[in-house]
Amino acid sequence: MEFTVRKSPSRFGAHGLTAVALVAGSLCGGCSFNLSSLTPGSDRDEPKTTAVVPPSPANTGKTNPQDAQIHAARAQALAQSGKPDDALLAYNQALDLDPHSAQTFYQRGMLYQSEKKYEFAIADFTSANGLTPQQADPLLGRAQCYLALGKNQEAAADLDEASQVAPGNAQVWLTRGATYEKLGDRTKAADSYSRAVALRPRDDTARNGLARTGGRAG
Repeated sequence: MEFTVRKSPSRFGAHGLTAVALVAGSLCGGCSFNLSSLTPGSDRDEPKTTAVVPPSPANTGKTNPQDAQIHAARAQALAQSGKPDDALLAYNQALDLDPHSAQTFYQRGMLYQSEKKYEFAIADFTSANGLTPQQADPLLGRAQCYLALGKNQEAAADLDEASQVAPGNAQVWLTRGATYEKLGDRTKAADSYSRAVALRPRDDTARNGLARTGGRAG
């Protein structure tokens, strides 16, 4: 099973990666935030939410991972077809049958994120992270939601951890650079952008961030 925000290898499988990417693309034109919007001051226009943490699925006590996978696959297809409400219902059914599926929590979190239901997404990314620690993607997804809510310190903490877990993930470093730039820590921002440039030499967002913060390419 593979959570993927860009290129970080993980244990969640190519199938999960493709499905998550399709969900993100079909619902919000890419549910990961445009990193150009994460530069200082850009979060003031982000939509806020007062949503409460979503209730956990009503577990019947009869787990069935096989049927859960069928519901999760159907949820992915529904999300891809632009039917988020039906997809959410299918994800809930999948988690009712297998409440220990980190992949399904992550995918439902991606759906919530694409719908700008950031508090719900944070809850699901937190569940995914708890079930499979040492994975960068739930941390990155949660950090992006924190940024959308203006919780930059919380985002920075998640990105610090994600950068240790997946030091070869350029997206983590890029988002971390933007986050620390928002927080006014030019040293950490420059270091993050430098690492992103080292991994993606032609990435204009990373190079521009490095120039803004006065860093040097490694």
